[in-house]
Amino acid sequence: MNNNQNKYLNEKEVKEITGIALSTLRNHRSLGKGIPYSKIYRSIKYSLSDVNEFMESRKIRFDDELKRRKEGKL
Repeated sequence: MNNNQNKYLNEKEVKEITGIALSTLRNHRSLGKGIPYSKIYRSIKYSLSDVNEFMESRKIRFDDELKRRKEGKL
């Protein structure tokens, strides 16, 4: 496994990578949704691999976008 995949990030680093506001990250944690995280005492950490997976899962593929438009789903 790549060393970067074992790296953990704080919420400010996740904000910089994803563009998701800190308030949204915090709200998602309280609602039990969004990017998985670990809590160690009062410290919140996100796995870089989980952040990357989250971003990849929301990737828009142009072929899929065109297909949905043709099917009238957008």
